[in-house]
Amino acid sequence: MEAGAGDRRVVVVGGGVAGAMLAKHMQFDTDVVLIDSKEYYEVPWARNRSMVEPPFAERSLIQHTDYLSNARVTASPAIDVTESEVLTAEGRTFAYDYLVIATGHVDSTPRSRKDRLEHHLMILSDNKRIRSSSSVLVIGGGRTGVELSAEIAADYPEKKVTLVHEGPRLLQILGPKASEKALRWLKSKGVDVLLGHSIDLDAISEGQRSFTTSDGATITADCHFVCAGRPLGSSWLQHTLLKDNLDRFGRLKVDENLRVRGRKNVFAIGDVVDLPEIKQGFSARKHAAVAAKNIKLLLRGGKEEKMAVYKPRSAAAAPAVVSLGRREAVAQFPFTTVSGYIPGLFKSKELYVGWNRKKLGLETDII
Repeated sequence: MEAGAGDRRVVVVGGGVAGAMLAKHMQFDTDVVLIDSKEYYEVPWARNRSMVEPPFAERSLIQHTDYLSNARVTASPAIDVTESEVLTAEGRTFAYDYLVIATGHVDSTPRSRKDRLEHHLMILSDNKRIRSSSSVLVIGGGRTGVELSAEIAADYPEKKVTLVHEGPRLLQILGPKASEKALRWLKSKGVDVLLGHSIDLDAISEGQRSFTTSDGATITADCHFVCAGRPLGSSWLQHTLLKDNLDRFGRLKVDENLRVRGRKNVFAIGDVVDLPEIKQGFSARKHAAVAAKNIKLLLRGGKEEKMAVYKPRSAAAAPAVVSLGRREAVAQFPFTTVSGYIPGLFKSKELYVGWNRKKLGLETDII
């Protein structure tokens, strides 16, 4: 049943994994508005594969209107929020009864899907850079840096890949066993991994081929990719009524029901919240489901004590899969951590892109 014109409004700010899923969950229950800086949803963990296989981008970029048939979408960043309205950069205001902040991390991506695909022509350029280089430097040993290093090492085994990470181990969001297995795999593929080293990102220039680490080591590479330092998408909240709800890292403080602490009608989900857990798509989708359930309850006049509770899982216990090239992966489960071809079957072949499209109610493949 379509939402009626007199229904109360839920405004969702942010069209990443969490925001997209919540808007989809709620579009037939009430009046839903999705505010995003872009017109499309992008499967975030598919970007590295697109860099070594550019056509892969076509399936991982999805127009918001393709899966939101009964919601409104506005492609303009939110710049302010009051007790009852959200203001966008293009000057539009949207009143809300319930507000959901799901702005994740900052991405400098184009507004339209067409431009993003053309931007992937720039990624084609990145692909050409990789193919034409004999050596590649990857800065940052989190999930993105490890997966990109693995993609390059698997597809271009003849190239010298160096991964620099300032922490004591790779994949610090996961347990030590996952870190050890990823490190062992990368080294087996000839990747030179430098732990406890950092590179001044502000000092890097386009076309630079010589890099100095914090320990004074010199690395020579024909091209480089920065996979670290992506800020949270919460800076716009610093001068709004939610400024006091941000912690010192810029994360929104939420309660067990995923409401912003001290706010009855404002929820926050996805990477922007302060929950002590791995920031990944699996968690973001669970956030979306719990928040949607609670908002629906409140819209029906249900009692707050009946609201669903979200229980974060510790980094060492949370299930997580990190792809290692096209066929292998390291997978962390609550009681064990494994690597190789079997966990690779879960993610590495197509990186859950078809599964994500199915969750959004779309065909898994584009014809």
